Amino acid sequence: MWKYFSGVLLRNKLAFTISVLLLTIFMGYEASKMELSYEFAKILPDSDSSFIEYQTFKKRFGEDGNVMVMGFADKNLFQLEKFKDWTKLNDDLKKIQGVKAIMSVPTAFRLVKDDSLEKFNFVPLIQNPITSQKEVDSLKNEMSNMPFYEGIIYNKETGANLVAITFTKKDLDSKRRLDMVKEIKELGDAFSKKHKVEMHYSGMPYIRSQLMTKVRAEMTLFLILAVIVTALILWLFFRSLSTVIFSLIVVIMGVVWSIGIMYLFGYKITVLSGLIAPLIMVIGLPNCIFLINKYQSEFLAHGNKMKALSRSIETIGVTLFLANITTAIGFGVLYFTKSSMLVEFGVVAAISVLATYVITLILIPVILNYLPTPKPKHTKHMEGKRINKILDIIDLLVQKRRIAIYVITTIITAVSLWGMMFIDMNGYVVDDLPEKDPVYTDLTFFENNFKGVLPFEISIDTKHPNGLFENNARAIYKIKRLQKMLAEYPIFSKPLSVVEGLKFSYQAYKDGNPKYYSLPGITDLAILKDYSGSLKGQGNRLQTFMDTAKQVTRVSYQVADIGSKKMKLMMAELRPKIDSIFDAKEYNVSTTGHSLVFLKNNDYLLSNLLESLLIEIILIAIVGIALFRSVRIIVLSKIPCLIPLIITAGIMGFLDIRFKPSTILIFSIAFGISSDGTIYFLTKYRQELKKLKGPAEAISAAIHDTGLSMIYTSIILFCGFAIFAASSFGGTVALGVLVSLTLLMSMFTNLILLPAILLSIHTKKTKKEITEEPLIDLEESMNERGKDLTDI
Repeated sequence: MWKYFSGVLLRNKLAFTISVLLLTIFMGYEASKMELSYEFAKILPDSDSSFIEYQTFKKRFGEDGNVMVMGFADKNLFQLEKFKDWTKLNDDLKKIQGVKAIMSVPTAFRLVKDDSLEKFNFVPLIQNPITSQKEVDSLKNEMSNMPFYEGIIYNKETGANLVAITFTKKDLDSKRRLDMVKEIKELGDAFSKKHKVEMHYSGMPYIRSQLMTKVRAEMTLFLILAVIVTALILWLFFRSLSTVIFSLIVVIMGVVWSIGIMYLFGYKITVLSGLIAPLIMVIGLPNCIFLINKYQSEFLAHGNKMKALSRSIETIGVTLFLANITTAIGFGVLYFTKSSMLVEFGVVAAISVLATYVITLILIPVILNYLPTPKPKHTKHMEGKRINKILDIIDLLVQKRRIAIYVITTIITAVSLWGMMFIDMNGYVVDDLPEKDPVYTDLTFFENNFKGVLPFEISIDTKHPNGLFENNARAIYKIKRLQKMLAEYPIFSKPLSVVEGLKFSYQAYKDGNPKYYSLPGITDLAILKDYSGSLKGQGNRLQTFMDTAKQVTRVSYQVADIGSKKMKLMMAELRPKIDSIFDAKEYNVSTTGHSLVFLKNNDYLLSNLLESLLIEIILIAIVGIALFRSVRIIVLSKIPCLIPLIITAGIMGFLDIRFKPSTILIFSIAFGISSDGTIYFLTKYRQELKKLKGPAEAISAAIHDTGLSMIYTSIILFCGFAIFAASSFGGTVALGVLVSLTLLMSMFTNLILLPAILLSIHTKKTKKEITEEPLIDLEESMNERGKDLTDI
């Protein structure tokens, strides 16, 4: 098949080239429409019970993560000029397109009783522009007499004040989000500079916007670094500017395809999918190098350009195909996680890897056909004398020191297994950012002054209409007990709920006396019910806390980012207490919100890591069985691929690198790529045995013929993945560094441990298993590749 393909390609070079270019232009056009995703990373599948509860909650009460907060600590805020500027800042915030509402001291309102109409009126504290210090002092005194706002928009003890900004969903889920945040920051920074206070920003919209701004910047950075690293490696190998340029063009075309494919699937760029473009550059580079080297080797052998090109396609094409298949499997198995973020990343990356392989296989031979024949300086890299000396040492170790290899491998693996026990599954919302990052430090400010900004919601369903107020409002008093119980936990902010609204109303009913900020008794509560404003008010102000049927209500908290581990323990402690207050036969009480969905994400990722990795091992084993028809050999050959993963997991445990979406990808990516070396070595070993060589001689030949290609591939991938160490995201740094180390370790296990295992288990039966005709014939291909890549 490959011989036929090479003939068709070389006879129809122009047609193939035009087809690829036209498709690339189309993909480029589609890629130009690509957008960033401004929604929080969706990890849980649609069928997950926690996700369903969260979506139900949002459908009933609206988005819980649409509030940005801006605040500062200053006990001298209530000075005339400063407060006037703070008021003006709030007025300017209201004018920003996409801002739905704001809540702060200057925009606060009080409830005023209207006995004649039996309702409460919402009256702004500031009705006219403030012109004197006396008015500011009066407002300060009035605010201190309204406990409803204490802990929500100001902290009396620290002097901290904030403005809570609610966005419209339409603008929040679009690129307008970044502009809104930018305009808000400009206003806040101007106030901060004028009055010499430190302004802080947080809330889920702000955190997501800052993360995506960093993603956009880092995507560009990684692409630039990938181009530089790729160009440098190509120059070191070939010493030819033209080779560097056209190889870069080919790989960049693969990048364009990857972004175009992402858009065609209807996906947007996320923290993870933003890594696909530089990954394609890194993974696509070996394809170019192997094809060019094969061509140069063939040309040096007989001087016939067309024959050299044909032989390159026939021999290298199939081995690169299998290498890219196993790599694509490493990404593709993420589909089975059913997590939209991981599925998007895995599917696009897998298809892009194969697309880049096809582009390379078509364009590299076509371009080489039009370039001048290689000069001696371009092929000087083929001597490889130093690396051959290293391979001699490896061969000696395998032949003479197998026991030592097994002992050292066992010790390292045992230590790594011990290290795995220390892997921390504790996740934080901003744990990818360094502690000195402004997003992290600002979040700490709001945790210290307002207990946090992460939404924590409790939904209470009484199971029938008017259930909240029937039976003498029994449900309302149960909610009061719930709030009192949660007040014992320091991570919870002051709640917003119907109970707090009723307490505020009762204070107003008692002419604003702050000592009556409490939930009234049954008699007074019945009177409050007659005041429609206490429940609805102007603009239906409590609609986001109670449905129209008065059947379902919510209690809204903000919590600190204490980590998924502590949150999980706390929820296990809270659930029985909640159930003791609300009988499950009468009430459906669910806890949800961004904080709890994030908690479930970590548990889901771990279980699906194991599942997807197992599927990957099975799929790659099937590929191996198609080549060798020996289950025993394939099972044993997976050991050198799995040990580097165990060592990497051990390193994560010892260095306190937590499991998160980015670090979990390490294992599937590294296993897929490292399996390439196993297939190369086994194929060459089988070929040498079929030449009637002894096992020792066959192992020696396989080490020398495939070793050089493995070493160079590892160097290329090591340098390529290392570019991610430049990221400001801790998870991305860990991904780059750990994948680089894992691939380096897999090179050693494939070159040292695998040959040692094959020598140790060699019997006549083993030889028969290995030398059986494969379902896919790679013998000639590997013969040529092994021979010619030792010349790199």
